[in-house]
Amino acid sequence: MKKRLKINGIIIVCAVILVAFFPRFFFRSYSGRVGEEVVEVLGFALILLGQIIRVSARGYKAEHSRESQSLIQGGPYQVVRNPMYLGIFLIGLGVVLAVFKWWAAAVFIIIFIIRYLLLIYKEENKLQEKFSDIYKKYCAKVPRIFPALSSIVEMDVSEYLPIKLNWFKKEIGSMLTLLMLVLLVESWEDVVSQGFGAYLKQSVWLFLTLVLFTILVILLSRKTDKKYGSSQGNSQNNL
Repeated sequence: MKKRLKINGIIIVCAVILVAFFPRFFFRSYSGRVGEEVVEVLGFALILLGQIIRVSARGYKAEHSRESQSLIQGGPYQVVRNPMYLGIFLIGLGVVLAVFKWWAAAVFIIIFIIRYLLLIYKEENKLQEKFSDIYKKYCAKVPRIFPALSSIVEMDVSEYLPIKLNWFKKEIGSMLTLLMLVLLVESWEDVVSQGFGAYLKQSVWLFLTLVLFTILVILLSRKTDKKYGSSQGNSQNNL
């Protein structure tokens, strides 16, 4: 884990240095076009969605891992085998779409594949050795990182994306820091290119996106609490 964080830290530092030295090469100039605004809002939406998936996966795993003695197949793990990596992918892609030029998205995807594909294969080999046939059957029915559309449509969102508000406590600091940095960079570009009026106009859409994100988290948390509360109540009655 420490080695993984160290490598990720080196990659991030190198990327920051490159962007700092060549800002015009990487940052997208704001033109005020509708398509560009849509892409920027989409970027923020992907960041928030990635955060939800990441928090859901980490929180669900913490509550159901049983000290890594059982294979987790519920929650977000029933639609994708690596939901935390999916969350990281969406967050990174969202950042790129929000502030960088279009070609940077392709570069990010290539770097992500190189960096995480080897990690995923390594982790899958360990799980295969530990859980044998159970993991083989699990892999046969659940995609590696991108969920099948049919599985998402057929199930209620609270089934594969459970959320508890206390799961956000450990993540809230990093989440707010990332959002503030992206907002700072994106707003600076808008003000420099088109003036403060353009920034205010786009801020409305970003605010609405954040409101929808908050509503989604609250609704999912209520559904999750209701589901787990009812299951606990049933188990007590059975006793």
